Amino acid sequence: MKKKSRPAKQQPAKQRLAEKPRRRLWRTVIAGVLGCGVLAGAGAGAGYWRYTTPGPLPATTPLVIPPGGYASTIAALQRGGVLRDNPVDVDVFRAAILLTRHDGQLHAAELQFPAFASMRDILNVLRHGQPVRHPMTIPEGLTAKQILALVNEAPLLTGHAGLPGEGETLPQTYYYLRGMARAALVGRMKLAMQREVERVWEGRDPSLPLRDPEQLVILASIVEKETGLPEERPHVARVFLNRLRLGMKLQADPTTIYALTDGAGRLGRPLTHADMATQSPYNTYVTIGLPPAPICSPGLASLEAVAHPAQGDDLYFVASGDGAHRFTASLDEHNHNVEALRKVRGSAAGAAPAPGGGP
Repeated sequence: MKKKSRPAKQQPAKQRLAEKPRRRLWRTVIAGVLGCGVLAGAGAGAGYWRYTTPGPLPATTPLVIPPGGYASTIAALQRGGVLRDNPVDVDVFRAAILLTRHDGQLHAAELQFPAFASMRDILNVLRHGQPVRHPMTIPEGLTAKQILALVNEAPLLTGHAGLPGEGETLPQTYYYLRGMARAALVGRMKLAMQREVERVWEGRDPSLPLRDPEQLVILASIVEKETGLPEERPHVARVFLNRLRLGMKLQADPTTIYALTDGAGRLGRPLTHADMATQSPYNTYVTIGLPPAPICSPGLASLEAVAHPAQGDDLYFVASGDGAHRFTASLDEHNHNVEALRKVRGSAAGAAPAPGGGP
């Protein structure tokens, strides 16, 4: 005896609707939302065409989407030239928001919209786009005052930041969002330096005559200001480390400049004999050993140069006139190089000669 076949179980109406193609959903939803409006007369296909057709934005553009409802979002899109400013496009866009609401919420942020973004592209950005990240580059060798000036001049940041300690911020490029607090950005800079200094200190040459990470940063700040050539930094570091071991004065011009400017930046003129006699704990022409604190924010390359200096017995260096330096182990050789530099440059009225007893 044959069993009676059961009729196929009918799927719930919601499930059947969910399985329909998206374009068919457009016909259902657009017609329901707009009723007898323009799209109902022109056909649901016209609404889908507007949803997918390229928009008016001529180039990729960042745009601030304010918090609020759909009306404020649409107004911002129209002001920014992302969405056409006409009732039909607004109606279609509102319908598209409702139709695709299961894809996620619309976000308020500064977002990047691609050129000729369609309504579909716009909604994808509003739901899944990452907020625009703005770069700020802190060059190596800036003082704390110069770094704070850069932060304060950034127009997209908010609030005020206190002056960081000298050498506490790591020079590199940072990315921030519009409206970020200046104090928070400076905090990130300080944390970045702390982490790098800890890492470099842990991997340092164990024979270094330095007590702690702070001394490493101090010496790295001097190396940073003494040369702009990456290949010279380990050699410059070795000269200063040799002098520290022997109890010699470092005689580093940048420390004198820091003492004269109080960390404001460049001196703007050559150093004089009187400058080198300035009584300051930062002036290594009058004090023995390291200054009490860094004279700038050294970059990672200078930190590594001090942690892993070149080998050798050199105690002196002087500019060669071509952007590099000449290194020597004896004072006689050093004085010979100083005289050679004077002949190249000529004597400037009122300017001090290159120091004969130091770097």
